[in-house]
Amino acid sequence: MEILSPLKGEIIDLTEVPDPVFAEKMLGDGFAIIPNEGRLLSPVEGKVVEIFPTKHAIGIKTKEGLELLIHVGLETVELNGEGFEVMVETDDSIAVGDHLLSFDIDFIEKNNKEIITPVVVTNHNDKVKNFSKISSPQVAYQDLVLKCELK
Repeated sequence: MEILSPLKGEIIDLTEVPDPVFAEKMLGDGFAIIPNEGRLLSPVEGKVVEIFPTKHAIGIKTKEGLELLIHVGLETVELNGEGFEVMVETDDSIAVGDHLLSFDIDFIEKNNKEIITPVVVTNHNDKVKNFSKISSPQVAYQDLVLKCELK
């Protein structure tokens, strides 16, 4: 199973995210991207299972059963949805590359929030035998970022 880049920007290791919940992989394993455009596309084919009321995070479940959390920025929950526009609804079926949400990078930074965006497989312990991270510092939309060997 392949997970593609949902953003354009600089990829960093999850352990480098300045938030212990992500850096210590409490929610799962994956990667993070420092975006340079405010458009989030679907990294996989699946279904939208959750959209946070504050619009800063989306949960996706793939047909293979992987559960992904894409969390735009850090502490962006405090913005109460300002600067975010969601393009999908819960239970929508999505294809790779579908536009999930837009966000205003300048607004987020002006409000002293980090734009680093973790992409985490929340059920990796149950579903993933092995991760192969593709390391390229700059990623474009739909570049291959992570290969998952499923259990």
